[in-house]
Amino acid sequence: MADEIKYEHKTVRTVRGTDGLVVSKMRKDGWELVEQSQGTLRSALHFRRPKKPVPWLLIGVAAAVLVVLSLVIGAASALVDGGEQRDESDGSTAAASRTASAKPTPTPTPTPTGSESAPNGPITPRNDPEFAALLKADSCDDVNRDFATRHEGRTIAFDGSIVAMAPHGDYDTRYDILLGPGDKGPKTTVGPAFKYEDVSVSDLGLTGKKIPATVGAGDMFRFVADVGEFDADQCVFYLDPVSAEVR
Repeated sequence: MADEIKYEHKTVRTVRGTDGLVVSKMRKDGWELVEQSQGTLRSALHFRRPKKPVPWLLIGVAAAVLVVLSLVIGAASALVDGGEQRDESDGSTAAASRTASAKPTPTPTPTPTGSESAPNGPITPRNDPEFAALLKADSCDDVNRDFATRHEGRTIAFDGSIVAMAPHGDYDTRYDILLGPGDKGPKTTVGPAFKYEDVSVSDLGLTGKKIPATVGAGDMFRFVADVGEFDADQCVFYLDPVSAEVR
């Protein structure tokens, strides 16, 4: 039927605790949640939204306009071509004269701002206002993507805690670990959804006066990690562990 609504579908995999934020973000873009599959650490959210009709009438009008413009431009080009040939020699002489007398303008050196002027050590909330703001932002906010894009590969350091932890796939000693800034563990509601994926406890680089044999949700550390990518669909900010000092 001509009036039948056609839908496009999309599945988004999220980390536990960020489902509501992702659903809200998708609804703003016109998506409707039709099904949700809950896992231990991940959820699969299935969305749909009506496909936009193809504006064939506008496409036809635009094509006609392009044809008319090409004819007009072709005619104008033919009229001015002869005049350009007559003036070519005089124009070349004048251009050569201007080039010889022109002096290059020195390009000013930009002054570094924000985290560009930060020291070579880890980025922290104290030496980088942008990072301090990120730790207080929503996990789906665009500041996550902007920070990841500008600082991918850089090292950050912050006080945080483990929000959730689950085995990675079928492994018994490798895990997916969700981190959050602050000391609230599973009750964390503010800041990015930082994630270590497919890591062992030894990969965390545990340090401190008393190093635990295992770690779990609620444990607090001084995390040092390298910035990875930000997954805007899942609202997850990936990190690579460097060290974790017990607090």
